[in-house]
Amino acid sequence: MLNETPLSRVIHAQAEKYGERVALRYRDYDQNQWKDISWNEFSRRVRLVSNALLHLGVEVQENIATFSQNKPECMFVDFGSYGIRAVTIPFYATSSETQVKYMVSDANVRYIFVGEQYQYDIALRVMQIGPHVKKLIIFDPKVKRNPQDKTSMYFDEFLRLGEEHPNQAEVDKRSAELQPDDLANILYTSGTTGLSKGVMQTHRQYATAFRGHVTALNLSDKDVILNFLPFTHIFERAWSYLCICYGCTLCVNLRPQDVLQSMLEVHPTCMSAVPRFWEKVYAGVLEKINNSPAVQRTLMLDALRVGKEYNVKYRIRGLVPPIGLKIKYKFYEKTIIALLLKNLGLERQNFFPTAGAAVPVEVEEFVHACGIGMIVGYGLTESTATVSCDRWNKPISLGSVGRVLDGVEVKIGENNEILLKGETITRGYYRKAEVTANAIDKDGWFHTGDAGYLKDGELFLTDRIKDLFKTSNGKYIAPQMIETKLVVDRYIDQIVIIADQHKFVSALVIPDYHVIEEWAKKHGISYANRAELCKNPDVVRLVMDRIETLQQEFAHYEQVKRITLLPEPFSMERGELTNTLKVKRPVVYQNYKEEIEKMYEE
Repeated sequence: MLNETPLSRVIHAQAEKYGERVALRYRDYDQNQWKDISWNEFSRRVRLVSNALLHLGVEVQENIATFSQNKPECMFVDFGSYGIRAVTIPFYATSSETQVKYMVSDANVRYIFVGEQYQYDIALRVMQIGPHVKKLIIFDPKVKRNPQDKTSMYFDEFLRLGEEHPNQAEVDKRSAELQPDDLANILYTSGTTGLSKGVMQTHRQYATAFRGHVTALNLSDKDVILNFLPFTHIFERAWSYLCICYGCTLCVNLRPQDVLQSMLEVHPTCMSAVPRFWEKVYAGVLEKINNSPAVQRTLMLDALRVGKEYNVKYRIRGLVPPIGLKIKYKFYEKTIIALLLKNLGLERQNFFPTAGAAVPVEVEEFVHACGIGMIVGYGLTESTATVSCDRWNKPISLGSVGRVLDGVEVKIGENNEILLKGETITRGYYRKAEVTANAIDKDGWFHTGDAGYLKDGELFLTDRIKDLFKTSNGKYIAPQMIETKLVVDRYIDQIVIIADQHKFVSALVIPDYHVIEEWAKKHGISYANRAELCKNPDVVRLVMDRIETLQQEFAHYEQVKRITLLPEPFSMERGELTNTLKVKRPVVYQNYKEEIEKMYEE
């Protein structure tokens, strides 16, 4: 059952209810094992954070920053801050020095909690050149402090401040005085263009969003959650808070690259993910099938075919499958599909929220064919995550982003733009009145910039209005739609469409290097390095042939005519990706200007 206690007191309320039950788990990399933190211990550390912050002189609605990868300490700081009506601002663990400097200055941050060495080094440089920051508090005791740094402290030292200087009466007073319209967070969008904007999140927004999910998700305190996406991202953040309010156990995955191993170790019942995660799972399973002996391959393909017919054609649409199909599916469900789920660590699965980008139909079909309860949704930082999501107890259409959440109003405006209103919608951008006025019209509707339509109660996205390209022939192209279709190919890792003001569509392709290297080896193609491999005409033709197979359903003017294979992936260091791994098109176009121009030479 959802605990509707305010975020300032919810951890303590859950501790009273659950006591020594496990609230959080995390992998101790030194001992290579998962460690448990009980609700009682969670509550104790949150109280210590509240008292320590009070001792440092943190004021009501003061901004505090966390600059760390996912760690239990992030949760202690969040809820300890809410206990004294402070505001937390999470920075992405991969944020650059320029980004951190901007956010610290914009929000007048005095205290920054940092995770590991990378975050400490950047925060210290920002502290040395800026007037705002007074102290860094370091989560990881293995971080080496700069000898000239006389003010920073480790998290254990910080907690001792709370023990040695308790002022619980003042903590309780502030906690009781928390107002629904107090700021809880300022979340800086990573932005594919321009400077970050601080989206203001209030306690009212979170409380309304939590209530809206009660009828949408079949969640309970028996669920085990694996946290994989950054807590900085509103999707993982709001989802984790919701799970805490339900009394779930959160297993915090520190390093994103370890997620598949973590799945096998904690056997989650739920995990929020982006479509790219499921695309990788899909590609991995297909590769395993292709490399299996003939008989095994035939059985696995038939199991997926039967799973697709049973789940996609009937079950998710709310229809009753024929008895013969049901018998066949139940056999596969207990054998081949059960083994597949066990190999992924998902044999206890309940459901898996998925959002952040369009889900390719082939991937959605595959996930449902395996009996995995994918819940596709749509949301923004500005809407406290969920605008809409699939409902576990209502029919689901492939390609939709589900049904609108209770408490959210959706209207389709000019150019089919999705407009939002409701108590989960931000009141604006921090210290940016003009930007706020451009996003929220005089009638209170927030303009998302996404185009879509409503059909039979479900919301469908068509494209990102600002991302529409116009070719020199006057044709409009939706690049994300094309990229979503093509990226499912196992030979393609990333793809960026080029079309704006050009006479035809081309693409920059990051191939799956492992797969094309295997293909080259099998076909006797020698090469000195990846750059040479990516220029090999046979390899380019292979990828182009696969693209041509996938794009047959596109209009002729939407089809990719030329490609360039790039020998290294897009990177955050070169400014080509945001912290949420979205491509910054203007930067990519500039960095690969020569390659793009070459594709348009006669």
